[in-house]
Amino acid sequence: MANQLAMDKVQAVKHLAQSGFSERRIAEQLGISRKAVRHHLGRNRPKDTKAPTGSTCSKDTKAPTGSDSHKAITSEAPSGASNRPISSSQCEPFREAILDMLERGLTAQRIYQDLQSEFGFVAKYHSVRRYVARLSESTEPPFRRLECEPGTQMQVDFGTGARCKNHEGKLIKTYVFRAILSHSRKGYSEAVTQMTVERFIQVLENAFWRLGGVPKVVIFDNGSCAVKHADWYDAELHPKINDFCKHYQFALVPTRPRTPRHKGKIERGIGYVKNNALKSKVFESLAAQNEHLDHWESSVADTRIHGTTKKHVGQVFQQIERAALQPLPQSRFPFYEEGRRRVSRDGHVAVKHSFYSAPPEYLGREVWVRWNSKILRILNDRMEVIATHCTRERGRFSTLDEHIVPEKIHGIEKGLQYLLRKVRFLGASATRWAELLIEERGVQAARSLQGLLSLSKKFSCDDMNRACDLAWRSKATNYRAIKRILENRCADSQLTLDFIEEHPIIRPVSEYGQFIQRAIQGS
Repeated sequence: MANQLAMDKVQAVKHLAQSGFSERRIAEQLGISRKAVRHHLGRNRPKDTKAPTGSTCSKDTKAPTGSDSHKAITSEAPSGASNRPISSSQCEPFREAILDMLERGLTAQRIYQDLQSEFGFVAKYHSVRRYVARLSESTEPPFRRLECEPGTQMQVDFGTGARCKNHEGKLIKTYVFRAILSHSRKGYSEAVTQMTVERFIQVLENAFWRLGGVPKVVIFDNGSCAVKHADWYDAELHPKINDFCKHYQFALVPTRPRTPRHKGKIERGIGYVKNNALKSKVFESLAAQNEHLDHWESSVADTRIHGTTKKHVGQVFQQIERAALQPLPQSRFPFYEEGRRRVSRDGHVAVKHSFYSAPPEYLGREVWVRWNSKILRILNDRMEVIATHCTRERGRFSTLDEHIVPEKIHGIEKGLQYLLRKVRFLGASATRWAELLIEERGVQAARSLQGLLSLSKKFSCDDMNRACDLAWRSKATNYRAIKRILENRCADSQLTLDFIEEHPIIRPVSEYGQFIQRAIQGS
């Protein structure tokens, strides 16, 4: 049978009914139909006791099926009788079936089709549509109004602003941001040209500083400028929004998706500023529009008697709510831009045509980058800072030493002292020759030291020390001399260095020939 339930659900139905739950609420909690709830509670009604909702019934006699009022009527009505007039609708005999279809989310058109195919329904579609509309009206629970204590809640939203001219004199579209304190109805309005995360933070921060404090909760819809992934149970905010909330110590709470009534105060407030402050207006610039909004807030919006609270908006804010707001921090939010970047093959990320190094283990991976006019931070997916740079000019590189792989650092970059420390491992003679080389040639000695160290891969330390000792005693401070000695295996320290023809203290042979010729001519 369709209405048979597992024993645990049967017990749950009875327990919830004893606790005062209505049939509708029990059905919603357990995920079953109201017909099944009534069956297991023994509340099945005979056909002549069904609650009609025909055109002859007045609104105040209708009661939703499964509600407490319906239970009271059916329990007090004698067997075989009804306290309400019978509906004249041809859909009335199929009331239970229609209710079950509504619970499954079927439309009036689909219900009409199923009634025709399953029950042989012969009436027109419009009869079903009217009947479904009356059932929906009678079963819709009233909205609940919520009022807030001073300083507790602010509702914010964006709407369409007035057109204004840009720097080229062309009319552009704008958006108006509006924030309303839920207790006093004090508002703040600002026009913007785009609704980005950065712009949302900026206008919300401006609202806090203009009001002189911060509410505990800010209600916003699921706009992409604040909410990364909309979810009623666990919405994901943009990381920058989370940092902004921590800085000002408040909670940003998104509403249920596609449910604007959850922030009804700001929905009405957006309409108020559009129809009262901005309607049919065109401004010369965005600054002119914001100047107009600022004047309108103080001269019109703050001086009105609110239609719901029946109180002066500006006075309630100044006398009650302003003192209840949380204090502002010592400084504004350290505003920054952010984005995803991929670490290139050279170990850098590109931000506004400048380049910044990242740790080598992130090569080829995506990272988060946050920057402002002074500093740039690179973060991993856990939002942990992995590198910090000072902002550079366009086309410039910022490379941290710890981000360079050791084998990619050239010896010359490490300096003469680094090369000299490596030469000391070869021996005393090699060290003495290297010190003489540095003394005579300075920075230019780096390449010769690099050459000396490269020879150590081919020759033994003893051979190199003998060659360096011979070169040192001959004052031969060049790499070629060491290389030639080692290649000729000249280990004898008394060997005449006839190949050292380019030493500064040795004159060319041609000079000696010219000297002798001049001497003969002079004699």
